Amino acid sequence: MMDYILDRPSSTDEERALRASLVEQARSLVPLLAANSERTEAERRIPEESIDAIREAGIFRLMQPRRFGGLQTDFRTKLEVTRELARGCGSTAWAVSLMNGSSYLAGLWPEQAQKDVWGQNPDNRIAGALTPAERTEVVDGGFRISGKWAYSSGCLHAQWGLGGIQILDGAGEVLDQGLVLMPMSDLTIEDTWHVTGMRGTGSNTLVAEDVFVPEHRFLSAVKAVRNEFGTPFLDEVLYRSPFFPATAIVRAGPHLGLAQAALDRVVTKAPGKPIIYTRFTDRSEAAVTQIAVAKAASLVDTAHLLAYRAAADVDEAAHLGVVPDARARARVRMDIAASIVNAREAIGMLVSAHGAASFAESEPLQRIWRDCEVASRHAVGHSEINAQLYGQALLGVSIDVSPLV
Repeated sequence: MMDYILDRPSSTDEERALRASLVEQARSLVPLLAANSERTEAERRIPEESIDAIREAGIFRLMQPRRFGGLQTDFRTKLEVTRELARGCGSTAWAVSLMNGSSYLAGLWPEQAQKDVWGQNPDNRIAGALTPAERTEVVDGGFRISGKWAYSSGCLHAQWGLGGIQILDGAGEVLDQGLVLMPMSDLTIEDTWHVTGMRGTGSNTLVAEDVFVPEHRFLSAVKAVRNEFGTPFLDEVLYRSPFFPATAIVRAGPHLGLAQAALDRVVTKAPGKPIIYTRFTDRSEAAVTQIAVAKAASLVDTAHLLAYRAAADVDEAAHLGVVPDARARARVRMDIAASIVNAREAIGMLVSAHGAASFAESEPLQRIWRDCEVASRHAVGHSEINAQLYGQALLGVSIDVSPLV
């Protein structure tokens, strides 16, 4: 596998050693995840065997504060680890990546909220979605919330839920909006995730019915976009990361692994495989295959380099304790979107190079293709929206597409 060097300038030898160890741990899980991938898809959830192995490897703790036994790694490490997992199973990698992303978000909350989540059980996991609930009422000491949060990846394996809310004034104008943390015991899960790809992520809908959330479990997204967080632990580098660029990066790692898995599969299977109705008894000797594999490999390389540049920007900003300007933040979103598009195009090219056999139910390529086609349509990775954001930033035009930059 290609070794990509791009990293933040201040990365230490100790951090790189931890990253290498975690990547190796993830790589050792690939055979198990691959063996369980059909079951993951059929049951529409990750088997407990896989969950237990990932937990024992420490991979659910990538972005958890060290104060609770977490590893508090940087985003480059998270990209590499989730890439490895996706080489075995895209659904598993996606759910693990999003749950780790939720742990990063929880590290931004005030100390009491973090103790609520991890104080009694440091193994607790979090899943949720950022979209706002239907109703939020401000009450004494907190909020009364009713609503639904669709696409809550990993919620079948989480003990806490995370969801967006809006705080309105009497006239219905938004005073603030942000995120709340709720124990899963206060929520129900609506079985809504019936899709053609990423079937095993369990990205169902969390439902709250008149749930009380104490004030300390609210995090203002309006302030977070300005890097004003609730955590008092300002020396914890990870939780100084620019807010929305960091949340965008968590979706890139699985795409890198899916694309790498597709490339490895086609390169391995091409020798000795004929191209029907031609003189080629070994498609690896055909120029059409050679060119397709070379172009796909270049797209996979580009996807990695763009994602790693984005991670280097976010990790370095966190290390320095600075908030990147709008242009730099918009470039991160553009890099992530372009990385995902490059991975998707590579997989499409490789499926075509492998031929109609790619779509046999027993062939992993068809699942890789479906997983990528579904996951790459996530709104955060929307290539045209992110291009408009970046274009506005480059041209000095007011960014009016989304406040989440």
